[in-house]
Amino acid sequence: MKQAAIVLLTALGCFSAQAENIAIIGGYVHTMSEQGSVEKGTVLIKDGRVESVSEQLDAPQGYRVIDATDKIVTPGLIGAYTSLGLVEVGMSAGTVDASAKSEDYSPYGAALDVSYAFNPDSTLIPVSRIEGFTVTASGMSGTHSLFGGQGGVFSLGDDNNLVKRSAFMTLAVDNGGADDNGGSRAALWPKLENALAEAMSLQGNVLAPKDEWHGKLSKEDVNALLPVVSGEMPLFIDARRKADILQVIALKQRHPQLKLALLYATEAWRVADAIAQAQIPVVLDPEANLPGSFDQLGATMANAGRLDAAGVSVSIGMDTHNLRLATQHAGNAVANGLPWQQGLAALTINTARLLGIEQEYGSLESGKVADVVIWSGDPLQVMEAPEQVIIRGQEIRLESRQTKLRDRYLTLSQDKPQGYIRP
Repeated sequence: MKQAAIVLLTALGCFSAQAENIAIIGGYVHTMSEQGSVEKGTVLIKDGRVESVSEQLDAPQGYRVIDATDKIVTPGLIGAYTSLGLVEVGMSAGTVDASAKSEDYSPYGAALDVSYAFNPDSTLIPVSRIEGFTVTASGMSGTHSLFGGQGGVFSLGDDNNLVKRSAFMTLAVDNGGADDNGGSRAALWPKLENALAEAMSLQGNVLAPKDEWHGKLSKEDVNALLPVVSGEMPLFIDARRKADILQVIALKQRHPQLKLALLYATEAWRVADAIAQAQIPVVLDPEANLPGSFDQLGATMANAGRLDAAGVSVSIGMDTHNLRLATQHAGNAVANGLPWQQGLAALTINTARLLGIEQEYGSLESGKVADVVIWSGDPLQVMEAPEQVIIRGQEIRLESRQTKLRDRYLTLSQDKPQGYIRP
């Protein structure tokens, strides 16, 4: 945890000197903080951080003014659970860093660490950030082991991307997880309990290479689980059907120190009150609406709204690289019962709290990192889009591989073939 904090502070210290002072004036500002929304507000940005949000309409001297009249201003959006930066083409015959084979070093998958695999040059990052996303939580999608490795939090700025190493551990107890761990939940859950027991037996002491160890887990895997069993690192559990979700709640009751979150939670609405009482947040793909498997016979697009009504904290994400679609998913959740403000919270402050980065990200408050988006209109409407995106106090170019291709063929050069024009 200490190491993660050092990485965070180091990363933040590197960008502040490069940022300019900016005054965003006249927009409808959704701060996502206790300050609420400010009509015709002014957001001041200084040294890469939010200086203030107020109703004043004057810009201090030395600030570049951005006129946001009739625009919507929000914090930068956060992808709650994606594989962004780990996947370029999912079906590629080459290396896909979101998946790994089980091997001697980490047969249980706990020691796998995506912070070594994140590629900041992925062409999918510009695609995501021109849709308003400035931070992503990226994790592995397939290890065929008990655990899915340690996920990380990454900025989508141009450099110093690592925000938080080892931000969460993943685990699947759905049909897929059972198939990978003995072919049955009857094998998976005892295996999980044994893994947790072995980690707890160390009482926080990290095993050194010279230490004697007779557990079933490798030293690397059991060491990686120490922050999980102490509650420092959240454990994200993919559980879709009602019975699996109830097992997760029972796990929390047996080990109250564990910090759990539910992934997918397709039938969570059936036990919403129990999830709320256990104070377990959920990360949803709110588009699940069909009984595509025996894991989700109760799938409904009303899931997010019903969970929110019960008092469950909802975030929106999906374990693909298509983070750009999350605003559309949030909009559909709103159309099916989730309050609009909670739809935006599911992409901002709720997710920041889930990842333990709420002191720096997720809302527009004095002192927080200046990740700000200026929208043409409602961010949850597919016909609206970001007009300006600021990451760590720096305005980025709204450009991606797709926009370059569009522009290349939008204006054809008549004096030479298109093949000679470099995008």
